[in-house]
This record gives sequence, structure tokens and C-alpha cells, in this order.
Amino acid sequence: MKKIFISIVALSLLSNLGCKKFLEQSPDQRTQLNSVDKVAELLTSAYPEGNYIAFTETSSDNVEDKGPGIGDENRQIVLPYYWRDNDNYTEDTPTNYWNACYTAIAAANAALEAIGKAPDQTAYLPYKGEALLARAYAHFMLVTLFSKTYEAGTANDSPGIPYVTSPEKVVIGQYSRGTVASVYANIEKDLTEGLPLLRNTAYKIPKYHFNISAGNAFAARFFLFKKDYDKVIQYASAVSPGNSFANILRPWNTRYNTYTLDEMYLYFTQASEPSTLLLIETASSWARTLTPRFGYGQVINNEVFTNNVTGARWSYKSAYYGQPHYSMLKWKEYFVKTSPNATIGEPYTIVPVLTADETLLNRAEAYASSGQNTLALQDLNTYASTRILNYSATTHAVTLAKIAAFYGIADPKEGLIATILDFKKKEFTQEGLRWFDILRYKIPVTHRVYAVNGSFTTMELTANDPRRLFQLPTQVTLSGINQNPR
Repeated sequence: MKKIFISIVALSLLSNLGCKKFLEQSPDQRTQLNSVDKVAELLTSAYPEGNYIAFTETSSDNVEDKGPGIGDENRQIVLPYYWRDNDNYTEDTPTNYWNACYTAIAAANAALEAIGKAPDQTAYLPYKGEALLARAYAHFMLVTLFSKTYEAGTANDSPGIPYVTSPEKVVIGQYSRGTVASVYANIEKDLTEGLPLLRNTAYKIPKYHFNISAGNAFAARFFLFKKDYDKVIQYASAVSPGNSFANILRPWNTRYNTYTLDEMYLYFTQASEPSTLLLIETASSWARTLTPRFGYGQVINNEVFTNNVTGARWSYKSAYYGQPHYSMLKWKEYFVKTSPNATIGEPYTIVPVLTADETLLNRAEAYASSGQNTLALQDLNTYASTRILNYSATTHAVTLAKIAAFYGIADPKEGLIATILDFKKKEFTQEGLRWFDILRYKIPVTHRVYAVNGSFTTMELTANDPRRLFQLPTQVTLSGINQNPR
């Protein structure tokens, strides 16, 4: 995870963080990418070192107001709960994540330019694949969070985000947002070109890079947004050849069930976990956000563990931090000192941004959406078999009859989708991924805000509310880019 610095693309506007570091590098230092090893090292910077979880999770319906005076009221948590813009450049904000994505894109572009100049590119090909996948991933995250959601069968001509494909040569350049359609076309081009080039043998620890499984998992997620279900099934299935997903899902009802709380914190983000496909090291204090006023509390905790179509209790683990604060034991903070003898430093949270668990549920959704109900049920039961303690296919299997009875939905497709979204909502609590499904299905979100006397007001984020698009940093206007409407 050693990093080397490259120039930050102008879209991060080189403010505070970027401009100073860019100008500290001499031109010669910025261009000497003349070996495979140097390109490989540069690509460790091609992943967003910002964290989206704080603002996507807190904007979603996976949080609650625990009451005035109960818990911390951190600005990074409070503002997304109210769906208010936060133009702060500090960690765990939309602006910070925007900058982190374009920093990663700049690294990928610098690597691709260097590879393009190499007389013999053969040894570089795995790193070309990684650079293309990393560039596609960062742009995908940006267009997902800052633009309208892609809708299959429509023009998708609303503003996208600038798709940057070459290293930045000036401090502040001029850019166009393009359209959602053009951004998706560029993502697909990079994705499909880069994926066949990936080689796991190129890395000492493949899970910190776009390895083959991670590339396929990302492709499955991307094509799920496009509703290209055949491709979702193709790429998701490639994550687990032989359809052995049961062996690589998180073992909540077996190995995890034996762990202490400290062991859970340690192992959840380990590269050794079979379910983990891609890890990204993020500058973030999310791991220490244990007692927020707006967050994971008693009501949500009860919903996560109970009330599901199987009729059994999920075998997750959570920790109690005093009424009504809970944690799902997923995040361990890593503290990096500013110097070897320093007593201060920066908090980091390692995030498994792509997992086998999400990939299997994405495939189940693709099966259900294309009318392959039996295969969708098989995936749901593979998943459930690793979540329910003492799982019995006879007693706990998900069936269409159970789904219809539980949700009151007669249509099999609608019932299967409801089940999948419910499973994902519980599975990825405190991971920020629920927001993606809220966007794709235009799910309205309701937040309550309690007063001291126990009364509350209700806020709703409707399906077409412009605040579903996070706001671009104010400074993007210097590059000729319009912010999102409010």
C-alpha cells in the first residue's frame, strides 16, 4: 500500500490538498515512469482514498435519530441526514470523495500514458488492464453519486461528470460534464478493454488491486445499473467459477459466529477473507463513528437481525455502546502517524468495496429480473445458508410462497426483487451500499427528527428530489462546470 504522488487533475481544483503537492514535484519527477515497476507502484494511487460511506449511509434509510443530546453531532453525519450540501474538504464528505476520485483517475491516466510510450508493452499489459479498470471504477462512482441515475431505454442526456482520459497539463483546465450516457459509454469501453488484461500474478496482494474477480464483480455491478441482465449473470458467475459461492461468502453462521468482538473488527477487512474482492485504504474517521445521534441504533439493529422472509434470525454480530448505540463490528481504525516519532496522525479505514456477497445478490437480481425464478431462488438460498444459524433447507429455504406471504406481493418477480433488496439492506448496513439501491429503484427515504419532548418531525426525500444527487464542489465552476440544481 506504499504510495507515490502524481499530479492531481484540475477537476479536484488543486485546492488545499492538491495544488501545493503538485507544485512541490519537479517536472522530471513527475514524468520518469520508464519501467514496469514504476508504473505498478504508481497504480497504488489509482484508487480513491476518500470514503463515501458516511454520507451515503447517513442519507439512506439505514439510520435513525436517536434523540437530542444522545450521541455525537458530527457535521459530516448531521448534514447528510438532513440531505444538506457539505462543501467541506475534510474527510468523509462528498467534496473529499470527488477530489479523491479525480486524484485516482490522474494516477491511472499517468500510468496509461507511460505504458503507451513504452517500446514493448507486453510486460505492462496487466497494469494497463488495472489502470483502465481503476479509471472506469472512479468515474462510475462519480457519475453514480453526482449525476442522475442511468435509466435503460431512455436518452440519459442529463449532465454526467467529466470523463478524463489524459494527464492534466495545466493547473485549472476547462471541462464539460458530458451526459450520463456518454460517461457510461466511456466506462464500458474502459471496462471491457481492461478486464481481459488483468492478471492476479502481477501483484503481491491482489486484493488491493483490480484482480480478475474484482474486475468481474465491478462489471456485474455496472451492468446491473444498465439493466443488461445477461451480462450481469455472465460477469457475476465469473467471480466464482463452478458456482461455488457458498465457499466464498462471509461465514456469518460458522467462523464469524465464533469470533469475539475484537476478532470481528480485525477480520472483516482482512485481505485473507475469501469474500473480499477489492480493498481500498481510505483516509477516514468512519471507523471511530460509534455513537452518532443520527446513525445505526436500536430500531435499525432489531430490523437487521429479525423480520425477514426466512422466518429465522440472521447470525450477524453487533456491539452495544450504551443505549441506543450499536455497531456491526465491521470497521477497525488504522492510525498513521505524521512521522515516526509523532503523537498525532491521520485515521484510515480499509473498505472492502467489492465483495462476493454483493456479487451473488446482484446475480440473483439479474435472474429475477429476466424471469429465471428458480435460479434466483437458488442464489438467495445459497446466501441464506451462510446467514442463519443451524440453517436447514427444509425449514428456512426461501420460496415464492413464503415471499408472497411475507411481502403480500403476488407477482413472483416483484416479490423476488423485494427480497433481494431487503437482504442487501441488512447485509450492507454501515457500508453505504443501500444508497445505490435507493437510487436505482427510486426508493423514497423518510427521516425523523426528534425534539426534547419526544415529538418528531418527518422529512422525506422523494423519488425525484434533486438532493438525491450530491453536490459538486463549489470550485468546479472555475473549470466551466455547472453544479447540480437545488
